[in-house]
Amino acid sequence: MTQPTTTSELILPEHANHYGTLFGGNALDLLAKAAFAAAFRQVGGAVVMAAVRQVDFTAPVAVGSLLDLTAQVTGTGQTSLTVEVIGTVAGRRVISGGFVMVAVDDAGRPRAIPET
Repeated sequence: MTQPTTTSELILPEHANHYGTLFGGNALDLLAKAAFAAAFRQVGGAVVMAAVRQVDFTAPVAVGSLLDLTAQVTGTGQTSLTVEVIGTVAGRRVISGGFVMVAVDDAGRPRAIPET
């Protein structure tokens, strides 16, 4: 298993829904970017999303919160990777998701993942 990739995002009003909490679509965007970063680092190049396995919204994330995202590659195939992303606020899990990413060449076709 590789080292986790971590990022943080300050939740601003433009990220929020009408309740003043993180809008689900923006949460998915943040999770996907974290998954991309972890997969990109693992394969040393371009990746694309093939699937979202599951996303769990455990608790609302208020405007003004600092959302910490930890993404880790948990499985590797010939061309694809499984990435799990966990979002926390002040150490409390608030969102998580599982993604399948595929390594691609310059033409956007799947490519073999180098062995590490």
